[in-house]
Amino acid sequence: MKRSVLTRYRVMAYVTGVLLVLLTFGMIGKYLLDMDGAADFTQMVSIAHGWLYVLYLVFAFDLGSKLKWPVKKQIWVLLAGTVPTAAFFVERRISRELEAAAAADAPATAGA
Repeated sequence: MKRSVLTRYRVMAYVTGVLLVLLTFGMIGKYLLDMDGAADFTQMVSIAHGWLYVLYLVFAFDLGSKLKWPVKKQIWVLLAGTVPTAAFFVERRISRELEAAAAADAPATAGA
């Protein structure tokens, strides 16, 4: 697997996670605090999150298909972009798994 596949996924996980947290704050400001301008902010962030979440889905699916993940794991990663802050934790876990796998493969390929 190319490192760029993981990098694309990681970038989109962070972007999606940040936008979702911003959207959550916007919703709190709009509905609980009745803040001026929160409706416009929420609309702008929700549109951006919606479009970029689609890109996140494409990159996460690409990563999962290249790594031949089971369907359950693939769905777990895809849904991480819908729960505030979950994308950060899932991204970190996936990155650590792949770094550990790459480190385990490194000695085997170095000797060949």
